[in-house]
Amino acid sequence: MKKKLVMIGNGMAGVSFVEQLLKLNPSGYEISIIGAEPHPNYNRIMLSSVLAGDASMNDIILNDWHWYRDNGIRLLAGQEAVAVDTAQRSVTTSAGERLQYDDLVFATGSLPFMLPLPGADKAGVIAFRDIKDCETMIETAKRYRKAVVIGGGLLGLEAARGLINLNMEVSVVHIHGYLMEKQLDETASRMLQAELERQGMKFLLAKQSDAILGEERVTGIAFKDGTREDADLIVMAVGIRPNVLLAKSSGVEVNRGIVVNDFMQTNVANIHAVGECAEHRGMVYGLVAPLYEQGAVLAKRLAGAESGGYHGSVLSTKLKVSGVNVFSAGRFAEQPGTKSLRVQDDLDGVYKKVVFENGKVVGAVLFGDTSDSSKLFSAIRSGKDYTGSEREVLFGPAGSGGGGKGGASTADLVTAMSGDEIVCGCNGVTKDDLAHAITEKGCASVADLKACTKASGGCGGCKPLVEAILTATLGADQVAQAKEGICGCTTLSRDEVVDAIRKMRLTTTKEVMHVLDWHHPEGCSKCRPALNYYLGMAFPEEHEDEQESRFVNERNHANIQKDGTYSVVPRIYGGVTTPEDLMKIATVAEKYRVPLVKFTGGQRIDLLGVKKEDLPGMWKDLDMPSGYAYGKSLRTVKTCVGNTFCRFGTQDAIKMGVDLEKKFERLNTPHKVKLAVSGCPRNCAEATIKDLGVVAIDGGWEIYVAGNGGTRVRAADLLTKVKTEEEVLGWTGAYLQYYRETANYLERTSEWSLRVGLDAIKRALEKQEDRDALNARIDKTLELTKDPWKEIIESDSLRSAFETLTSPAGS
Repeated sequence: MKKKLVMIGNGMAGVSFVEQLLKLNPSGYEISIIGAEPHPNYNRIMLSSVLAGDASMNDIILNDWHWYRDNGIRLLAGQEAVAVDTAQRSVTTSAGERLQYDDLVFATGSLPFMLPLPGADKAGVIAFRDIKDCETMIETAKRYRKAVVIGGGLLGLEAARGLINLNMEVSVVHIHGYLMEKQLDETASRMLQAELERQGMKFLLAKQSDAILGEERVTGIAFKDGTREDADLIVMAVGIRPNVLLAKSSGVEVNRGIVVNDFMQTNVANIHAVGECAEHRGMVYGLVAPLYEQGAVLAKRLAGAESGGYHGSVLSTKLKVSGVNVFSAGRFAEQPGTKSLRVQDDLDGVYKKVVFENGKVVGAVLFGDTSDSSKLFSAIRSGKDYTGSEREVLFGPAGSGGGGKGGASTADLVTAMSGDEIVCGCNGVTKDDLAHAITEKGCASVADLKACTKASGGCGGCKPLVEAILTATLGADQVAQAKEGICGCTTLSRDEVVDAIRKMRLTTTKEVMHVLDWHHPEGCSKCRPALNYYLGMAFPEEHEDEQESRFVNERNHANIQKDGTYSVVPRIYGGVTTPEDLMKIATVAEKYRVPLVKFTGGQRIDLLGVKKEDLPGMWKDLDMPSGYAYGKSLRTVKTCVGNTFCRFGTQDAIKMGVDLEKKFERLNTPHKVKLAVSGCPRNCAEATIKDLGVVAIDGGWEIYVAGNGGTRVRAADLLTKVKTEEEVLGWTGAYLQYYRETANYLERTSEWSLRVGLDAIKRALEKQEDRDALNARIDKTLELTKDPWKEIIESDSLRSAFETLTSPAGS
């Protein structure tokens, strides 16, 4: 006869324990799970992706309804356990149902800590803990614009990023002087802050909250120093506390959490605890990897398998906020007796620090490049002695400055890993799980393993280690290359999507998603803008541009700044303006009290600090075309004065630049495009680090392509030499159209050129008839392209048109 197991809690740690138990003893227990939320088990780590629009609720489900049914598990969803009778061994639910148990497991997780501030009970003050909180934020963003997140830790930054994606202005309040102080040192934290500020977050550090303002609904927050910040929404992400109330009322020993021994047993017979609610040797863990380790120990215990018990965990954190990779593990703060190895590259935004004690790695921090995270974490766990060869940890034997012990490669670390060591912390997948999927289920690619085990299906940080285990198990020649789709909504590549659009004459994003069987019928923030671009590129006459599919800056026709204001840049062709336009700009800047007027590196005037509500009126008063400083389009054409004034100039650079800008303005491209024209080989306009640069020479022009002056500087390649201005325009049009038709969305020309090859680009453009065909297509697109702001300011419904363009739908 089966024993009865009741588990209170349907979260990640508890269900992971049940999964392990089913593997070890599939018929030993009749299992009932009480879950307070009306959902099956889902990945709480991925809530930020749901908030950001990159995933739906279905995407983050870990175990669907069928899994419970197929495993004979009774899930009491939407019910809470309200009483435990330890004498009668029964649990009573909020629906009045009474469940008998032989073994009871508390997996009640934790509760968000809400600061006891005056006004914390007002509407618009929430936590960020479950899917309901996500839904509240998404609905709030449709009506309100200003959000404040209290808490500069991991959860707070994820909430802030999601709110920015919802088109809200976000300020992050943190009581400490720098962000994520529990996971990062100050150097890495400052680098993270700088990157997030560039993406639109505003930070209020070393601030102590005093009161929440407003009547029934929040209107702002006041601080102890007398300052205040406006807010329509306040999200508290200041920490969590173990959910122990029921356990305590049942006579189970509780300290900070439910006190357990090395086998996850409480002081009451047949009652156990795992996860965030459990306290082991004085420690309460909030990261998933330790919780999965606890679940594995408890599963062995209840299945009657041999177990050495749980002895605590070395903590590690891997985070990806808005494309920023961060990792930390162990004791990364310098202390007496420790030494640190540091590498910092501000140009590429990379920082690495490894902390040693008595020759052993005891902690590490990585920012920007986390490829060494698995290697470093294994080094911490193994306790290997690197005395005399510490540099090998980051640089390998070649960078150690001496011989010795040999650096630990990823392959070595894979070999050294124990089978029960967790590889994917988000989903609790061990090395043995992966090996079983490879050898017994035929998984031959990372995509196969993701589908079979869910490894790399969370934050994705474990993907390099999953690949290494796959290669070590099968051999490099047997590993299949996974087919990568343009996003998680499809397995179709960019070329397959564009080919289908053309062959089937699909003209809307909804049509594409339906016909091509998108996994998620609404798409995501990655594919919607891409599809909108591909459709417009393929059928400029038939596809109506979908503003709701564009990025927030493009919808607002201005760049959002870190303080929530906007930057307005009118078009100034080739950097050449008139007294009339200068007076117009000055008048508008004065009228709208623009805090800063700046000349840009692209020879334009930038009006910074503009309030969102002033944008339509400002554009109407300017009555100038937009400079598209926000767009995936032609941004600027930088020029020198050329032979008009300069004694070294050989050609008219100003006229050439103005002609190029007027011809190609408003052109939608896969990514931003910058041009420049220099009037002589002295190259004052820096034409050789632009997407396309034109340099005047005696008797003609040189055309350079695929340069980049950003964080990864790339010198442009010489495409061709021509004699006339007409040829410059013809080659430029053909080049830009070939880029438009063959590049991936959000792929800069420098990346595109490296991928397809300069020789291939030259071959595509070498014949006059091919260039003519490309120019005919780009000319047709340009004929149909209008400046949307021009249409708005000439319309009678200025405000409604503006609100339509800037609505948060679809982002």
